[in-house]
Amino acid sequence: MESHRMPVERPAERVRWHLHGLNRGTIFRLARWGVLHFPRPLSDAIGHVGTWLAFHLSKQGTAALIDNLRVVVPELGERELRALALRTYRNYASEAIDFFRSLSMDRSELWSRLSPLSTFGRVRPDGKGMLLLTGHIGNIELGAVVIRVFFEFPLTVVVLPDADPTVSRLRLEMRASFGIESLEVREAADTALRIRRLLAENRVVALVSDRSLGRDRVDVEFFGRRTGFLRTPALMGYLTGAPLVPSFILRQPDGRYAGFALDPIYVSRTGDRDANVQAAMQAFASALEQEVRKYPHLWYQFYPYWGEAEGSSA
Repeated sequence: MESHRMPVERPAERVRWHLHGLNRGTIFRLARWGVLHFPRPLSDAIGHVGTWLAFHLSKQGTAALIDNLRVVVPELGERELRALALRTYRNYASEAIDFFRSLSMDRSELWSRLSPLSTFGRVRPDGKGMLLLTGHIGNIELGAVVIRVFFEFPLTVVVLPDADPTVSRLRLEMRASFGIESLEVREAADTALRIRRLLAENRVVALVSDRSLGRDRVDVEFFGRRTGFLRTPALMGYLTGAPLVPSFILRQPDGRYAGFALDPIYVSRTGDRDANVQAAMQAFASALEQEVRKYPHLWYQFYPYWGEAEGSSA
């Protein structure tokens, strides 16, 4: 059974995955308070200035982001890559503002934030539950709210706790206010069995799957490079028959969000298990790659995703 379990602790070498301003408890609380009390233009102006400062002062994060974007859009020159990286910072802040604002919206206000391009709801759990797979692209927290409020799926999100316990607690409280259950990876030694029980109850389980975590890894090809994604989602699909549904909520040019649910991926339950698991996660990686190519400014990887690039300025 050990191979069925997700690790219960972070890897010994912690990676600075995120912009860490919003991942500190005091700043997180202040940002949420400011967004909920300041007029939108003022919140946007503060975010605009803050992300300009982060872009210039967070030299390692900016260099890593540019190196990652160089793989995604190799046709761009250095000046264009820097402009795209700054745009990514600003989208990151705008999406945080949008999520905080959604906490005080009524149903009609929240609906007005959705684009008619949305396809959420086209796939529903059919007795075996459903695994929603996404990557670090778009407004993940807002996507969970939209799915819970408008489609009323019994939703559990599998999360890795933030480095700051205060931020973890606040995120859990915000999700819980919408009836979204959070399953923290280090809460229990047998996370995979808990996911199986949720699927057996015909629940929807959401996982961000474009980063491996310790031994929970399967190698896929992503932008032509060998990359570690989570293994657990496809293993759960193999063991339970639950479909894997690539799902993304992506900010459109008009500021509204389109929630996309792509065709389900079913993990073959005949033949070699490991090969079937790898094939399913490769299918998800290919779907994610297509979205990142279309929305590179919404893919939030502020660390060297494929390791240090040659000639990196980090």
